[in-house]
Amino acid sequence: MRSTILLRTKTSPKNTEFQKISRTRRQRGYQWEDTLVKRFNALDDWKAFRLGSPSVALPDVLCLNNNHSIIFTIEAKSGTGTSLTVPYDQIVRCMNWTNNFKVYETREVILAFKFLSKKRIGKGVYEKRELREFFKVWNTKRTPIDIVCKYDGITYGLIKGKRQNISLKDYKMPFKIRKMSLNHV
Repeated sequence: MRSTILLRTKTSPKNTEFQKISRTRRQRGYQWEDTLVKRFNALDDWKAFRLGSPSVALPDVLCLNNNHSIIFTIEAKSGTGTSLTVPYDQIVRCMNWTNNFKVYETREVILAFKFLSKKRIGKGVYEKRELREFFKVWNTKRTPIDIVCKYDGITYGLIKGKRQNISLKDYKMPFKIRKMSLNHV
């Protein structure tokens, strides 16, 4: 019989700080996804599901309206910075899901951005600002690339770290947006 010895390593204060920051970031993302699911589920004819962790290769949220033949896959990003990025592989996984449900007439990949009402200006230092939400529709005829949305709602792409002009259209969501949203088309 073999015995296994588990050694407990000391966690440095630096590691603990990074773990706390990472946990806070995940909680923000979960809360935004949960908010979207609740908004859809509060509507007649809509059903939304949070699909799980990022390691499962699933979209963040799946929304269905069987009466109107609509399916959305949503990649949700939330943060305190001045820009939020959706990596291309997350757009690909959303596209894969919407493409597989051909029975739906309307199949959209939506990028949902939420800029929190506090802006990070330093380590643990924030300033108040207006909360903003943007819902951008991805054109599935395009080759997916990393997409960045800025606090003012302007979007652009990143290819090998170089900025590319890509203007994504705002999507009119079927629910009332409770917070400020600027419209850039």
